[in-house]
Amino acid sequence: MGETMGLIIAILVVLTFVFILSGIPIYVSLLITGVLSLATLSISTGTPMATLAVSQSIFNGIGSTTLLAIPFFMLAGEIMNRGGITEKLIKFAMLLIGRLPGSLAHAGIVSSMFFGGITGSAQACSSCMGGILIPAMKKEGYPTEEAVGVIAGASTCGPIIPPSIIMVVYATAVGASVGSMFMGGIVPGILCGLVLMVVVLLRDRVVHFPRRTEKMEKSEIKKTIIDGIIPLGMPLIVVGGIMGGIMTPTEAGAISVVYSLLVSLFITRTIKVKEIGPILLQAVNSAAPLLLIIACAKVFSYGLTALQMPVIVNNLILSVTHNKYVFLLLVNVLLIIMGMFMDGGASVIILAPILAPVASSMGISLVHFGVVMAFNLTIGNITPPLGYCMFITAKIGKIPVEKAIKGTMPYMIAEILVLLAITYIPFLVTFVPTMLGLAV
Repeated sequence: MGETMGLIIAILVVLTFVFILSGIPIYVSLLITGVLSLATLSISTGTPMATLAVSQSIFNGIGSTTLLAIPFFMLAGEIMNRGGITEKLIKFAMLLIGRLPGSLAHAGIVSSMFFGGITGSAQACSSCMGGILIPAMKKEGYPTEEAVGVIAGASTCGPIIPPSIIMVVYATAVGASVGSMFMGGIVPGILCGLVLMVVVLLRDRVVHFPRRTEKMEKSEIKKTIIDGIIPLGMPLIVVGGIMGGIMTPTEAGAISVVYSLLVSLFITRTIKVKEIGPILLQAVNSAAPLLLIIACAKVFSYGLTALQMPVIVNNLILSVTHNKYVFLLLVNVLLIIMGMFMDGGASVIILAPILAPVASSMGISLVHFGVVMAFNLTIGNITPPLGYCMFITAKIGKIPVEKAIKGTMPYMIAEILVLLAITYIPFLVTFVPTMLGLAV
């Protein structure tokens, strides 16, 4: 019976990916598989299928107040983005970098970390930063594929630094603490940025990047610092509020919206009241698809859990290895492959409820496992054939994707090394949340 059920589950999971790869929307694919799972359970037990379970699962899938953090952070990021923060962050990053070799490339990495920490989106980061920096880098004499590569690679750092949309999705899927996940992402996110800057220095020996020589006037320095610190107040509020135990991630998201509105309307005055409607609509259009996937994924998760999939997967993995380090290696390989073909949020929704219990049974912290999973799938933004950020930056740079892949490769390799570091040195993830007394 166990082998038969395992075969049925395997068929259902394969069917899900067949549906998705054939062009059926992800939420529909998950819903169909979930209903088929419940129908299979009904046939095997001889009881009528509880159709109420489907509607309840969908409602419960998006009924968590924690999920409110997703549209809040997306809205705050959209307001800040419309408020013209990109140029301000780039100038601030240039001030911090100074006149290092490849200073504009370094500034691209630092400003992407800032921007990603505000919006929580790799795609938004590559689009906004790339739209300004790639033409500027080409004008300064950077090879186009190098400019595209560094911006594409840098865009994947920011979403690991809080606030992170993908971490909220993971935490909701497995019942982990969002605050602990956010704090666990701080060191890996910063480490990723620093390693990419080292890669730029190494690439400079080969490519000989242009070096900036001009100096800023004191008045310009002061203005640049003020202009840069104001938008960076948002992630500081999120991190500080959660670290101090003053607010939950959802409350931090709501306060971020208020902060970004006040800054954009009354301090920088870069948006008008009449623009709020279109901004809200854009935020809804960004958040709704993800929330719909989460809702339908609850049916998928409920159906496969009822068929004892977590138990079967746990037994299968333990039959292969009892070594948690081998397990983590296998998971990383699986996630790298998944990231090549599927959006990171969707991959988390499908795989986290299946893999996290196995990780927990091996003594791996849910927070550590979640950050590894989020970072791994974020790298998927620069891996072909899906690679959203790679396609975005290649289009901005007006080069073929093949050249963009070549330019991105050194940064992709560096990020995989960072992934291995945080995978096998859990301290890099758990240090900050442990220091703050948060659950890991």
